[in-house]
Amino acid sequence: MAAYIAVSALSHEGLVRERNEDSLAVGPWTLCATVTTNPQTLLFPLGPPCVVAVADGLGGHPGGEVASALVARRLAEAGPALDGEESVRDALQTCNRDVYAAAGEDPGLAAMGTTVAGLVMLADRAVVFNIGDSRVYRIDDGTLRRVSVDDSPPLPPGRRTTAMVTQTLGGSLGLTFVEPHVRSAPLAVGDRYLVCSDGLTDPVPEEELSVLLTRPPEEAERADGRAAFALWKAAIEAGGPDNITLALVRIGE
Repeated sequence: MAAYIAVSALSHEGLVRERNEDSLAVGPWTLCATVTTNPQTLLFPLGPPCVVAVADGLGGHPGGEVASALVARRLAEAGPALDGEESVRDALQTCNRDVYAAAGEDPGLAAMGTTVAGLVMLADRAVVFNIGDSRVYRIDDGTLRRVSVDDSPPLPPGRRTTAMVTQTLGGSLGLTFVEPHVRSAPLAVGDRYLVCSDGLTDPVPEEELSVLLTRPPEEAERADGRAAFALWKAAIEAGGPDNITLALVRIGE
């Protein structure tokens, strides 16, 4: 049987924010600043480049949802040409310039910005990328291993999270250089990843996420949807302080 990519994803405003400023790209499909109440599962063949990305618009700035939607759509459009680390870096630099250009055309969008994190699945490897504090995890038997790099200042003793970010796409009044975090890893059948905004990881500790991602003994596709829903529910039960967007990625056969 041919190998395939299964992606179970959802995006929700949480319990505190008035609107959802997160956006999501899965292959050519985007979900921008809107809400899903149930996980959606999409299947793609393994081989052609397939991008999965979460963009989290900056709160406290105007136009967070505009910036995140722009980046999600640009990455979805560029997806088929993202064939390695260099092309991913180039696409992210283009996204950064595009966010600043869009902000410059509308005074009401001045300093809008967004984080982004995601994967490009190729035939034999995954290219992991991020700018900001949205995250990518590899899941091994229910254990999470963070493979993205938070752009955040060092945490003071006793603190687990921070709302501060040191690097974003856009986010200031003048064009600012970004240095994307990009790395590759071998990809094989059975591999699983989680891509998410900090609306999941801030309220829910990684240890709890690991427990929720332990796959129950049931059909894989059904387990993916159940796990995505369980992650969302955990963030809501922890107060849902921010927008929650996540995508579970699995390589099946």
